[in-house]
Amino acid sequence: MKRKYLLFSGFGLIFLILLVLGLRYSFYNGLIRLNYPSQSRYPIRGIDISHHQGRIDWDKIDKADIRFVFIKATEGENHHDSLFVENRRQAHARDMAAGAYHFFTFCKSGVVQAQNYICNVPADSIDMPPVIDLEYGGNCRKENRFENLIMEIDDFIKAVETHYGKRVLIYTTKEFYNNYLSEKFPDNPIWIRDIISEPKLIDNRNWTFWQYANRGSLDGIYEPVDLNVFYGNEENFRNYLRTGLPN
Repeated sequence: MKRKYLLFSGFGLIFLILLVLGLRYSFYNGLIRLNYPSQSRYPIRGIDISHHQGRIDWDKIDKADIRFVFIKATEGENHHDSLFVENRRQAHARDMAAGAYHFFTFCKSGVVQAQNYICNVPADSIDMPPVIDLEYGGNCRKENRFENLIMEIDDFIKAVETHYGKRVLIYTTKEFYNNYLSEKFPDNPIWIRDIISEPKLIDNRNWTFWQYANRGSLDGIYEPVDLNVFYGNEENFRNYLRTGLPN
């Protein structure tokens, strides 16, 4: 009896290990995810992309399902994404609303980063308001960050809003929002990342866009891609494109 129990336990352990590895592989490769937002509740859907997605086969992307595309334009003081111009051109050719985002570096001044964005994103080349990306991942080491980070972010936002005449959309993670942004920049719409569940901000603020998956799978894109929804209906979305203001 003891030998049978040990044999059963061994097979059970192997099965559990294989199950965990299979789930990890499926999640990492976008085969499964934790969020599946309702199509009826969130009918306006889109993606955000950069050079990390490589060359996209745009003809395979379903225009009826993908209504908007946020495209990485710039990062830090002088970096610009190598595929920004091409991705923007392809999105416009297919009547997808295109936006441009700047990955904000915590160890460079907001003013010089705003100039980098302004110099690389013509005002008439994007349909949606400008975007600032605020997150810890891939950013400066803690000891190199500006002490008054909010002031630098504010400098960026003011310069960009003055140039483009629209409110900057703030993309951020829950962790960064909780640490820095709660009850700050109340006039700026929020694009929140939450790959676990439907987001609820700690200060009960409404969000405008939700990045619900960071390793999604989509025809025409051969690397994992971020998936997003807009909070609102067709009329709300058209209003956002026109004014840059949340619902």
